[in-house]
Amino acid sequence: MRKAVYPGSFDPLSNGHLDIIKRAAKLFDEVHILVSHNIHKKSSFSVEERIQMIKDCTANIKNIVVTSSENLVVQYCKENNIKIIIRGMRNYSDYESEFSLFQYNRDIYPEIETILLMPTSKNQVVSSSSIKELVVFGCDISKYVPNQIIHRVVNKFKIK
Repeated sequence: MRKAVYPGSFDPLSNGHLDIIKRAAKLFDEVHILVSHNIHKKSSFSVEERIQMIKDCTANIKNIVVTSSENLVVQYCKENNIKIIIRGMRNYSDYESEFSLFQYNRDIYPEIETILLMPTSKNQVVSSSSIKELVVFGCDISKYVPNQIIHRVVNKFKIK
């Protein structure tokens, strides 16, 4: 069985994330969507909320596992016999950080491979921070966030 992991903070899940999940699910027998802890970010949604939003948006995809970890992604991979990490790459700065992560991951777990999936053109500029800002200023986020969770995202960030 070919397993892969797609890690991220998913705070919130975007259409760009969902696009990568759907494409990865076609490539692998089992894809773990891993809500991972990022020490450089302060999360807006709890881990449980993020997991539930992902489950709500992926209920029709049968070969995914949605979970979380506070360990390094590569440690999760070792513990779950996963040898492929999927990452989305939107731009050159994403490439720089992914290249460094790749090197560290290979040092820790030499069998690991990283596959970079490019977003479709409509998802190239989508970022969680931009989504939050659009909500604060009252803009429509339906192009950027799955319909199933728009109300949760708007309720979290709209100025009351």
